Amino acid sequence: MRVFGVTYDTGFTTAGTTNHEPFLPDIVQREMRVIREDLHCDAVRITGGVAERLEIAARAAAAVGLEVWYCPFTNGLSREELFGFLVDAAERAERLRAEGARVVFLAGSEITLFTDGFLPGETFQERAAVLGDPVRFRGLLPRLNVDLNAFLARVLVEVRARFRGVVGYASVAFERVDWTLFDVIASDAGYRDATNAAMFPEALRAQVSQGKPFAVTEFGCGAFRGAAALASRGDAIVEWGEDARPARMAEGTVRDEEEQAGYVREMLGIYDAAGVEAAFVYTFARWDMPTLGDREAEPERDFDAASFGIVRVLPPGVAVGEYAELNWEPKSAFGVVAEFGLARRARLAGVVEGA
Repeated sequence: MRVFGVTYDTGFTTAGTTNHEPFLPDIVQREMRVIREDLHCDAVRITGGVAERLEIAARAAAAVGLEVWYCPFTNGLSREELFGFLVDAAERAERLRAEGARVVFLAGSEITLFTDGFLPGETFQERAAVLGDPVRFRGLLPRLNVDLNAFLARVLVEVRARFRGVVGYASVAFERVDWTLFDVIASDAGYRDATNAAMFPEALRAQVSQGKPFAVTEFGCGAFRGAAALASRGDAIVEWGEDARPARMAEGTVRDEEEQAGYVREMLGIYDAAGVEAAFVYTFARWDMPTLGDREAEPERDFDAASFGIVRVLPPGVAVGEYAELNWEPKSAFGVVAEFGLARRARLAGVVEGA
């Protein structure tokens, strides 16, 4: 693969707040250095629904030498609101690129699920429920994809008038995007689980052979026993409150960081061997899913077990070790990413020396 890295979420907006609170620019700068220097990543996919935060994080990433995949990821906007958000984001991304940063702009992410008007329902939960009715959902797909591509075509006219670099879009599995409009094909559906494992190798070969660079913009799993089989559906073991915060874990959940680490290790190897353009582990951290209470005595409050984050978020003053001031500790998957990045960097350096 050309570059690899992790997703860094600046704040997905829901229920009047975001899943990254507090968002502190000095901490963001420190964490970008961790991603570059400790994880040995080439790139970072920066997501979120607050325009200023996206730019702050993108600039912090560029300052330490990371390639920035600038990816607005919004929730609950109308099509017109999203249109304006994406145009503004393209202008911000171009200013950064014009200053010398390496920037790929993704014109949104999974917008048919998280934007009003593509699927029936006023909230994400209502729209997601439509997916649970396969017959009804299949009937909606033709119109959904027509509307999606018409919207993206309109967006790209304005984006390309403002942003002079590589442009893509982070799609979800059922979206049939007209990729002729884009420079890079990107998919948030990079998860292998028990339902698609048998067909996964063939599907990946088909994606890589589409004639344009193919990027895996999301893959990962939680840190509990059985997480690899669920992959993207891992947060189903969490009961969520009305405030969009976790309330309790499913009874019987067993924390297993090694399962998460093993999954990330295997998938990085698969994507590297397949020759994808880029692969981004999901995710650096889930600040809204910390371990609360006694780590051993209260497993029902160890929300990090369901987090796809490669770091374990903790309450202030609890973390120990090298990153204690950041209020998190590395998980086993953190070590896997760092090991992969270091080996990859050494391999690439050897290729250059031997050239």
